[in-house]
Amino acid sequence: MEINHYGDTIQGVIASTDLVEGRMICLTSHTFDNDYGSDVDVPGAKYASSDAEKTRARYVITWAQDNRQTPLYNPGRAAPGTHPHFDNALRYGWDHAANAPFSTTVYLTHPGQQECLTIPSGAQALAFGEGVYTVPSGCYTYSVTLRTPGTQLQVGASGKLEAYTAGAVGVVAEVIRFHTTDAKLTFKILH
Repeated sequence: MEINHYGDTIQGVIASTDLVEGRMICLTSHTFDNDYGSDVDVPGAKYASSDAEKTRARYVITWAQDNRQTPLYNPGRAAPGTHPHFDNALRYGWDHAANAPFSTTVYLTHPGQQECLTIPSGAQALAFGEGVYTVPSGCYTYSVTLRTPGTQLQVGASGKLEAYTAGAVGVVAEVIRFHTTDAKLTFKILH
């Protein structure tokens, strides 16, 4: 996903479920906790599942900024009470049964610099509000009307943008440009 221009709304969130970067989400609650309470006050993010949520899904999700050197190890986070807890393993050793074995994802390139990667459930992420963004073809449902600037967009299944159809839930964005060479869609999230 490319951030071409963003407005005043950038919200830190916790992915309540696995979410694909560049898709539309709405804010919700979550049950994740990290470092003894540091994520409790951060809102959750999820795909809209009802018509009311689809009108509130005016955020596009992306990876949180990470300044660590590569390779990056992302052990993910399990629901409360289902560890391993990676932080304690590094502090207190691997001798506790709950800490091993564990699985991890290793990134040789920062995931925010790649397109359409899945942000795992429980991970910290950023939700961008009003602004102009460019997403690859996996983040929207194609129709020929998307080639026309000004086409109104609504949120469809799994947070994918799609052309607005009469009688549908609500317009959340509009097309700025469709890139015919690589099928990327540039859109503007409406206030």
